[in-house]
Amino acid sequence: MTNRKKQKGSDTAVQGTNDSSVVSKASAAAQGYFHDCFLKHFVYKVARRAPLINRGYYVRWRAVEHCLQTFLQVTQHCAKRQILSLGAGFDSLYFRLCADEALNRTIVFEVDFPDVTRRKAALIRSNVSLSRMLDSQHVFPPTGPVYVSSSQYFLLGVDVRHDSIVEEALGIAGLDPTAPTLILSEVVLTYMKTQQSDDIISWAARLLPQSLFVMYEQIHPQDPFGRIMQQHFLKLNSTLHALRQYPDADAQRQRFLAKGWEKCVCLDMNEFFLRLIPDDERHRVERLEPFDEYEEWHQKCSHYFILTASRGSLTAQCLLAHPAGPVPNSSQKPAGLAVNIEPVCVEGLGMASTLLDGGQILLTGGFCRTGRGSSSRFLLKGHEGWRSIHVHPSASFILRLYHTVTSIPGGMAVIYGGRSSPVNPITGLLKVTLHNEGSPGPEDVVELHEEQMICTGAHPPLRWRHSATLVTHQGKDLLFVFGGKNESEAVLGDGYFLDLDQLHWTEVAVEGAAPEARHSHSACSYQGGLVLFGGHGRRGEPLGDIMAMKSNEEGFCWESIEVQPPPCPRYSHSAHIFGDHLIVVGGVWLHSAGVPGVAVINLSTRCSIEFSLVTNSVPWPLMLHSFCSELVIQEEAQLILIGGGGNCFSFGTHFNPQLVTVDLEPALKRI
Repeated sequence: MTNRKKQKGSDTAVQGTNDSSVVSKASAAAQGYFHDCFLKHFVYKVARRAPLINRGYYVRWRAVEHCLQTFLQVTQHCAKRQILSLGAGFDSLYFRLCADEALNRTIVFEVDFPDVTRRKAALIRSNVSLSRMLDSQHVFPPTGPVYVSSSQYFLLGVDVRHDSIVEEALGIAGLDPTAPTLILSEVVLTYMKTQQSDDIISWAARLLPQSLFVMYEQIHPQDPFGRIMQQHFLKLNSTLHALRQYPDADAQRQRFLAKGWEKCVCLDMNEFFLRLIPDDERHRVERLEPFDEYEEWHQKCSHYFILTASRGSLTAQCLLAHPAGPVPNSSQKPAGLAVNIEPVCVEGLGMASTLLDGGQILLTGGFCRTGRGSSSRFLLKGHEGWRSIHVHPSASFILRLYHTVTSIPGGMAVIYGGRSSPVNPITGLLKVTLHNEGSPGPEDVVELHEEQMICTGAHPPLRWRHSATLVTHQGKDLLFVFGGKNESEAVLGDGYFLDLDQLHWTEVAVEGAAPEARHSHSACSYQGGLVLFGGHGRRGEPLGDIMAMKSNEEGFCWESIEVQPPPCPRYSHSAHIFGDHLIVVGGVWLHSAGVPGVAVINLSTRCSIEFSLVTNSVPWPLMLHSFCSELVIQEEAQLILIGGGGNCFSFGTHFNPQLVTVDLEPALKRI
């Protein structure tokens, strides 16, 4: 009895995911991501979701639509063809295809729990716009398993886990096992026990010898984003079962081949979005809403896949195409670097940090659980370890995210750029200094003095996600601002020099081919110039190039640095210079095996090694994007990782709650 109650509760929770999903689909349609005027009839009220969720449901819709249209095109001369949607929920597919006159010689069969089907049938019956899409012979039987019967549409209330009952109900509705059939399964099978979902995949292969199976589900359960994703569904009492046995795209492909399917192609949604959607369509979607959640977007897409599996020579033509273009591949990963937690609570996304004289770390801006805050902090390391010290800023301190704070001579720092929202960049520069001399008192509070910097010359356009680096030319200290984005430009590729003595934006000769436009990159002072790495490029993909801006008599010169093996492209990372080593930390990449750890690049020998991070001692998912890090050299080279996390699609916002440290010595000895 207890197990039956538990199963019923789980089934009810799974059915609840339908209600949430259709609201999100309706939101995306209402914002113009795709055209579907019928979804609004399946929700009580169209609610506007966040841009990240709208994009997520767009790429899901687009992937399924791509497979559907390919199937309809390949089978256009067939005398009969079928669409079988498993766990269809409140999908509007039939009504949309009917309105588009795309159902020529096609019958749509939808199967879901009886309770879901009963509700859908009632909505169709009571809505004129929906019921008129059925032909005059349509019937609403008083009992199941067929809840709606029409010449081209059948709605069946059957638990899809009971394949023999499903097969019998489909036979009653008139499914022809010999006709070419498209089988749709959007986040359905994974809610079942794995043996049950395997049985359905095998059953479909036996029943329909000329068919195409299209599945959209989750992958990569064990990385930080995957752990947050699993926790979300556990809270909803909707465990993702298939992830355990089939954790990645290759495992899913092998699964279908082992269950009777002849061919199979499986792509994660980054591959689909970046390779199989035309550029003009991607650009259209990217312009629909203000957007600044790139890290979460790429991670969401790396944790979902679209799969096509075929039976028969005809439907083999409907398989997804393998995307063209190189697949990111990280270099060898030797022993990982241990991560340790420090008992200091600091959280925040989009903060900026810099290392001041005396080993003090200044943190500014960012977003945390209590909202956007102007309060800054100092981090100090004493005999008892690290501690956090609050800073009292003056009223002039502006709330900001994704800005830069750069140490300059004299124990000061310059804060530049940032935003308060994706449509509100922040103007001006701010020079900050410690107001009181010496170490903080027992109250652990210091005062920060801020001063607006009134600069002359041609100011750069406003921006965030840029870099601001201290360089030197002819004995002068210059702040070099490069790249970023703003409310009108998705990426910027311009560079500006600020003379810190004259407070004048000045022109300096820079030779060589400049780096391509980007944001969320890193730039570190090096030998009077700088070294730039990675970033988010114009095509929406991470970059992996290394560029040095070297000082010369006339000004500076850009040079490309070729490294073997090439570091894996990434963005939203941090980077530091230690001698001739470029230390790259964290970030987001499209490489499927794990998440970025630490890359050590020897700028002299032009060699690089990627190191994974061993996070066994960290009880929460460690997300290293939208974070800060500083390289502290005392008795040993140590990385301090501060803040980070993200708004994980619809799964909730995660913050790294404490400081963590990484001992770099083992990495530096390897290269």
